[in-house]
Amino acid sequence: MVIRTCARGVRVSMKARQVLWIRLSVYLLAALTLGACSVPRLEDAADMNPVFDPREFFDGKVRAWGIVQDWRGRLERSFVVDIVGRREGDGIILDEAFLYADGEQDQRTWHIEPVAPGEFSGRADDIIGVAEGRARGNALRWRYEMDLEVGKRSYRVHFDDWMWQLDDSVLANRSYIRKFGLTVAEVTLFMQRRD
Repeated sequence: MVIRTCARGVRVSMKARQVLWIRLSVYLLAALTLGACSVPRLEDAADMNPVFDPREFFDGKVRAWGIVQDWRGRLERSFVVDIVGRREGDGIILDEAFLYADGEQDQRTWHIEPVAPGEFSGRADDIIGVAEGRARGNALRWRYEMDLEVGKRSYRVHFDDWMWQLDDSVLANRSYIRKFGLTVAEVTLFMQRRD
């Protein structure tokens, strides 16, 4: 049996390292499998009311309150977003102004268009390519990629947003931020129409 000395001076046999690696692999596989099972299904909302159309809900002023949690569930940030939506043809333009608890501010402008019944596409300056959305009943799944700034580094991540309209003026939003298929952070938002 080969014995190696770790950097901390702890002696670990090669066999023990292999067992640890196998256990870690099994735990990672289980986490990925369970994570895949916990994804909401758009079809589950097909018969739910009110029927969500982002062009109707966001037409006017909306305020949102949100938190960002890391992959362990620890609170990373909180923020408020003021959204002003205005119809343009069949689509809608959303001007979003973010104010984070630490004083940082950010802005984003979405251009959202219908592409088929219950299907939408969207563009924003900081989004890579085109966002895709599908609506059923009171829910909308909105997916896109963007380069997310973390400190002085930038990471390309995938956003998987789930929105549920609870009544005429309230919307709940849960976003899963993924890198290499793993959820690295989650965003929870509650939105309320201000008109």
